[in-house]
Amino acid sequence: MAKPIDRIDRLPALSRVTRGVRLTLAMAYVIKRYSNRKLYDTQESRYVTLEELEELIRAGKEISVVDVSTGEDLTSVTLAQIILENERNRRATLPTAFLHQLIKHGEAWQDFVQRSLKSSLDGIMTSQRESDRVLREWASRAGWLHGTPAEPKPEKRTEAAEGDALRDEVFALREQLRALEERLEKRRER
Repeated sequence: MAKPIDRIDRLPALSRVTRGVRLTLAMAYVIKRYSNRKLYDTQESRYVTLEELEELIRAGKEISVVDVSTGEDLTSVTLAQIILENERNRRATLPTAFLHQLIKHGEAWQDFVQRSLKSSLDGIMTSQRESDRVLREWASRAGWLHGTPAEPKPEKRTEAAEGDALRDEVFALREQLRALEERLEKRRER
């Protein structure tokens, strides 16, 4: 059995991996998959099971699974394997009709489902972050939080700034729309 490599940078085949995948690898928990199908957690320096990967993901960790010999990104295959294991154990049930359609219509349908799910999840995550922010703000105003709220991480400050900018832009667009409606109403009166 090959000895695990300590740093993903030393993986010779990684040079074939795209820039986007490299960025994902830099931000994610890197899991190496060996030819014997064993999964190696590079942060914990130990072998892990699919169940342990599922626990990492449920705990909010991003994972990236890389084939040690080729450098190929196997993340989506591994995530699908986790879902199928759950299906087999009846912990999650995907409708049979949905699975038939997914196979029947091939890549176009899979791309559509993938885009739809990503869009839905992005919306849910954005809503959750916004509701968390609002609840913290209300709790702070009500005096339920002792002291001042913790300083948000730089990422969240950026998201908050983007949210504020978006709200300002929507407000400005509404004002412009209102002004245009007034002008249109005045022309109709003439």
